[in-house]
Amino acid sequence: MSVGTLYGLGVGPGDPELVTLKAARILGRVDVILAASSTKNDYSLSLDVVRPHLRPGVEVIRLGFPMTRDQGILDAAWEKNAARAADVLKSGRDAAFITLGDPLLYSTFGYLLPRLRSILPEAPVSIVPGITSFQAAAAAAGEVLAESGENLLILSGVADEARNRELLGLADRAVILKAYRNFPAIREMLRREGREGGTIFATRLGIEGERVVRELEDAPDAPHYLSLCLVGRRNGSGD
Repeated sequence: MSVGTLYGLGVGPGDPELVTLKAARILGRVDVILAASSTKNDYSLSLDVVRPHLRPGVEVIRLGFPMTRDQGILDAAWEKNAARAADVLKSGRDAAFITLGDPLLYSTFGYLLPRLRSILPEAPVSIVPGITSFQAAAAAAGEVLAESGENLLILSGVADEARNRELLGLADRAVILKAYRNFPAIREMLRREGREGGTIFATRLGIEGERVVRELEDAPDAPHYLSLCLVGRRNGSGD
């Protein structure tokens, strides 16, 4: 029996209509859907996003990813999930691992892929890019991400603040993903760097509760996990 193919599918920021045609086609024909969820519950937002594109009766396997910084716990979970995916492929079935945004940008797929390749190197893997949350935020706000000779920096809101501040000083424009953790500190950093006035806060793009805020003071101190900042030119300059 031949080994099945693993598809890493980016399903966009939350709106089912932002799933690409290619991803929708694959979702409609694979044997198994692999959906990441928290180990605290079985809920998977990415699964909600793709439901309109699934064929009736398709098998869904939820893979638990713990929300922890304990590397030992994380490694064990990733190994277990990769082994479950490998078992599906060994049976000759094709599987789609679904992930919000793009599968190669801050995605659980990025943790699973190298471990699967170690366990089952002969398994074919096909990756389909997805629309990112910051692209959706720019569209919702009607804001240009970058133009002409400008650079665009992607930062993690959970990274070291001093490092982020240093990098921000080099950026014409920037995106801060994972802005949910310690958002007041991120807001203060932007204020000190003269970037607060040109920054847009966005949360829950494409799903219930979507909000786009142009004044950072109006953004919540403890925003939802699916939150980001679009950082404009220094001092909010549009020129």
